[in-house]
This record gives sequence, structure tokens and C-alpha cells, in this order.
Amino acid sequence: MTLYDAIGITGVAFVLLAYGLLQVEKIDSRGWRYSALNALGALLIMVSLYFTFNLASFIIECAWLAISVYGLFKAWRTRKGARQ
Repeated sequence: MTLYDAIGITGVAFVLLAYGLLQVEKIDSRGWRYSALNALGALLIMVSLYFTFNLASFIIECAWLAISVYGLFKAWRTRKGARQ
């Protein structure tokens, strides 16, 4: 296993952890933690794809990252609004 494989597997673990925690109701899908775990996971998977490219995987990880960044922005806006 290469370093980049390990980085990608770590990314997969973050995505699966986020989904697992959501299913057992330990995190909220509208909270920043869920989106952050997914975004970090997607980024790490994309790092591994840089070295072993697969177009279909790259496309889904770009979408996963974009959706997660949107979720982080929404969580930040909601949190900012709650403080005011």
C-alpha cells in the first residue's frame, strides 16, 4: 500500500464515519461536523485520485466536496444567525 492509498482510505473512513454517526443519531446532518467530515473525506480521496486517476470517482468526489462545502456554509450562517 502506498502513502496515497492510505490517504484515500482515511478519506473513505471519514465519509463512512460521518454516515455511521448520522445513522446512530450522534451528529446532526445540518451541523458543521457532518459536512466537515464529508468534505475532509472527499478531499483526502481526491488526493489519492491524483496519483491513481479515475474519472468517475473524481466526478463524484467533486460533487461530494461541493455539497459538503455548501452544508458547512449553511451551518455557519445558521450558527451566526443564532448568535445575533
